[in-house]
Amino acid sequence: MPHHDRPRIGVVSLSQGTRPEDLRRGLESVLAQQDVELDVVCVGNGWEPTGLPEGVRALALPQNVGIPAGRNAGAEVVEGQYVFFLDDDASIPSPTFLRDAVALLERDPSLGLVQPRVVDPTGAANPRRWVPRIRKGSPSDSSPVFSVWEGAVVLPMDVYRAVGGWGAPYFYAHEGIELAWRVWDAGRRAWYAGDLVAHHPAIDPARHSEYIRLNARNRVFLARRNLPAVLRPVYVGSWAAIQVARWWRHPLRLRTWFAGVREGWTADCGPTRPMGWLTVGRMTLAGRAPLV
Repeated sequence: MPHHDRPRIGVVSLSQGTRPEDLRRGLESVLAQQDVELDVVCVGNGWEPTGLPEGVRALALPQNVGIPAGRNAGAEVVEGQYVFFLDDDASIPSPTFLRDAVALLERDPSLGLVQPRVVDPTGAANPRRWVPRIRKGSPSDSSPVFSVWEGAVVLPMDVYRAVGGWGAPYFYAHEGIELAWRVWDAGRRAWYAGDLVAHHPAIDPARHSEYIRLNARNRVFLARRNLPAVLRPVYVGSWAAIQVARWWRHPLRLRTWFAGVREGWTADCGPTRPMGWLTVGRMTLAGRAPLV
């Protein structure tokens, strides 16, 4: 690929410094990418990044500002036509991953975000949630999606800026749903690329002590920040019904979940940006109305 055709990609890796071996593996997989120009930053979320590979800049945040805000901070200091976000426990095994992702975006201008297929490199079973669609099908099948697994995503930089980046008020959980919704609202499509692969260990997200509360609170934040007013109670109500069906034998979980729902209606969710009814229609015709 001639030099003038080499796309420039800003890469953001967010870390608290607790997984140094995984972080280095991921950064080295980025630096091994072929036929692209890179601007790579490691954001220390309440940590001063040290021991980084040559070619990776450090950005230290004095405190943990949450995952979405940390990613946004990194995106502010990188330059490129595209931006790639990679979690510190993820890696990209193919040296042409970024070139291939960019080629996909360039071939189809309707796409505004690409998430790869996610595989545990140890051979452990891959969680179904890594395929972010209701009808899971084969993980190798590509399709439009309405939420994304956030650990490895590529966007054109102008789309990232147009949608306002990641939703900082979420802190953790569901920020990938908002990002996908806002890509759709910007007139583009979010895409699950089954032919691209990222590596990530199969870890239960509920390992985080605040997972259930934030899961519920952020469902309400999603509705308040992104949906027309009439759809907000419908969306939250549908997820309440789903959680009751899942956890009716676990009253303590449900109590925590509904406490999170109450918090979601009363806490400051940040600026709102309700999607247009045209977007609701496009998403519905594409396979998933923003009601569940």
